Amino acid sequence: MSSLAAPAPALAPRRARLADLPVLLVAVVWGGSYLAAKGVTTTHTVIAVLVLRFALVLPVLALAGRRRLRALNAARLRGAGLLGLVLGGIFLLETYGVVHTSATNAGLIISLTMIFTPLAESAVRRTAPSGAFLAAAAVSVAGVVLLTQGAGLTAPSGGDLLVLGAALARTLHVLLMARIKAVQDADPLSLTTVQLGGAVLVFALLAALPGTGDSPWAAAADLGPAQWAGLAFLSVFCTLFAFFVQMWAVRRTSPSRVSLLLGTEPLWAAAAGIAVGGEHPGPAGLAGAALVLAGTAWGRRTVAA
Repeated sequence: MSSLAAPAPALAPRRARLADLPVLLVAVVWGGSYLAAKGVTTTHTVIAVLVLRFALVLPVLALAGRRRLRALNAARLRGAGLLGLVLGGIFLLETYGVVHTSATNAGLIISLTMIFTPLAESAVRRTAPSGAFLAAAAVSVAGVVLLTQGAGLTAPSGGDLLVLGAALARTLHVLLMARIKAVQDADPLSLTTVQLGGAVLVFALLAALPGTGDSPWAAAADLGPAQWAGLAFLSVFCTLFAFFVQMWAVRRTSPSRVSLLLGTEPLWAAAAGIAVGGEHPGPAGLAGAALVLAGTAWGRRTVAA
């Protein structure tokens, strides 16, 4: 959820590092989201869980930003609403994909966003990414490959293709943020609220259709305490907190820098798998983790902050 309308103002190295910390925390909680989603979601409850996940945080956002929401003009509402439709597509593809593939595969494929995003940013700004940045991204992706192979990479599946679609949809979201002039200077809170509202509308309409799985009410009734805790984690940290941090950070650094930090997500997914899920990546996985960290650190230095 980043705006590419104008280059972010330069930050001193110390301030840039401080701005990186919340983004890195987003990567950590997103890394834990795979296990959380698998613990809460089944094939028949994907749409219902998405309705619940977003509906839990939407009233908080609307209440906090009610005055600024009323100040949005029609053009900004339309632009944010369109972004919300794309956001809904991202979460549908990603969640269905995670249900139908392994967490390690999902982490690898979603990490390709860190390649797609800078390339999209360069296309929008009509500039070529530096060779150093491309090399750093290649090192990070190679590390992700080793990491996921160490945890047991499976053959491509329908779920893998869905997650790849989610990665491409994330890039489309960035491009639209750059192209829709009405939202480029919009208030971040209002923009986030309208987008999430648009996504919830998509999920609610799909949930009302026959053959799309359990209703949100039925799914909620079947959730136990541990599943409610997982849903709260997905709602508060992986949705509300993550979107705010991205909106805040991308205006202080750059989309490429943010995407590189978020590219460490597979590393944290593996850490969660080891600590909670009992996975053992082996020597190849550990080598991959080191490459992800090295490539991300190198790439951050090559991106204009």
